Order: sequence, then structure tokens, then C-alpha cells
Amino acid sequence: MAKTAKNKATAGGATRLVSHLARALRERARLTQTELGRRIGYTGSAISAMETCAQPPSDEMLVKLEEEIGEGLGVFELARECVRLEKYPRHFQDFVALEKVALALHMFDTQVINGLFQTEAYARAMIAGGFPVLSEQRVDELVEGRMARAVIFDRDPAAFVELILDEAALRRVIGSEAIMRHQYRHLAGLAKHRNVTLQVLPFDCGLTGEHAGTYGGMTVLETPNHDRLVYMEMQDESLTISDRAKVSMYSQRYAKIRAQALGPRESLGLIERLAGEKL
Repeated sequence: MAKTAKNKATAGGATRLVSHLARALRERARLTQTELGRRIGYTGSAISAMETCAQPPSDEMLVKLEEEIGEGLGVFELARECVRLEKYPRHFQDFVALEKVALALHMFDTQVINGLFQTEAYARAMIAGGFPVLSEQRVDELVEGRMARAVIFDRDPAAFVELILDEAALRRVIGSEAIMRHQYRHLAGLAKHRNVTLQVLPFDCGLTGEHAGTYGGMTVLETPNHDRLVYMEMQDESLTISDRAKVSMYSQRYAKIRAQALGPRESLGLIERLAGEKL
């Protein structure tokens, strides 16, 4: 009950709008919650939870609502992106909107594989294993949102996506050996996309192992207006930097990290060898 009350109190504007529209269109079609649920493959209680904002609609539910009671208006289809955005952590929502339209992403990650490059199983194991402990519903929402971001790889016009991974992030087992094997193969597949560059910063980089990335991960993003922003996360907080002098400094630091990383071909070879070790 406490969880339901919290969901109702914190529901975003898009979720509230969808709930009101769904109820109005359902009643206009003279359907009960149970009848509508039966037609689209959900229980009546699931429809009730959606209409009262006790549980936000899934992407799949919105698709089926559009087919069943949308009346050709396209309202539920238009709402999908907005509702999905509200499911992301609040500190991440602004960046997701920027990422979706970015011309280029230059990313460096040190602890885990970047979310854009994660498999569903890897993402689920990582999110579910975090703290504080999340409900299964919340885990599902976050995994769904993370997987939806991967459309950037096939977007037209294509975005340039560059990722430098610390070797530690590659070698840390998340979930299981089987999950990591699939993850390595997924990385290798993405690395072969023409608009993707994947490099690994090895343990033995530099003269004695030192490198320019010791302060942590970052993303340098180029907007459609050719401005550059830097995005960083730490302990469920985020920082977006637009100051030109600071962006320049972080861009130079990123360039130094890139220079210390293995080349794309060597990096792919390392990932493929790790996949082989997990067989």
C-alpha cells in the first residue's frame, strides 16, 4: 500500500495524462477495466493501477491501448517517449533527452560497462544488485529504459558513438559468467558498427600504469548545434557542464585517455579473448 501511495504521489505529468485519457477513452468505448484488460492481455487490476497512477503503463501496454481504444488519434503512441523518460532516475532525465539527439558521444567508463552498450541481462543484474534494493517493478522499468536508449546505434542520421572502457570494467563479473560471455559478444558486435569506436584502457597503460582517467568516467556530448557538453555521474547524482573552458579541459583529458588506450583493433581482440575465456 505504501508503494502504491508513493507512486500516485510522485507520478509525472505524462503518466497522469495517460491515466486520464485511458479512462476517458475506455468509458467512451463502454468497456469496464476488466473488459479492456482482457482485450489487451492484462488483468482488470492492472488497468485500474494504470488509471489511478498506482503503476505507470509499460511501453507494451501503451502500444496495445493505442490499438484498442486510441481511435486513430495516436495519443498513446505519442505518450510512449514521455512516459519512458519519466521512468529514468530524475538526475538522468535531462541527459537522456540530450543523448537522443546528440551528433556525437565520447564516453569513458571505469567501473562497469556503459549503459548504452549493456545487454538486458547485464543491466538487470547490475540494477537489481544495487542499493537501495529496488522492487521488481522498478528494476523492470529501469532495464526497459536502458534498452530503449540503444536505438541511437541505428539512428538516421547516424550518431558517432565512441566508448573507452577501463579494463577493470571488462573484467568485473556482473551477474554470472554466462551473462559476461553474452556481454562480451554484444560489445564485439557493436564495435563493428561503422559509427562506433570501442577502445580499452588496459591495466598496463602508461609507463608505470598511470593514466589520465583516474578521476573517473565522463561523457563529452556534441549537440545538434555543435555545442559540447560534459556529463558526469557520481553516487546517483549528476553534473552537466557547459562552461567552454571546463569543457575544453575535459575534452583534452578525454583525448589523453584515448591516446593511452589500446587501438580499436587491439581492443576488439582483447574483448574477443575475454569471451573465449568465458566459454
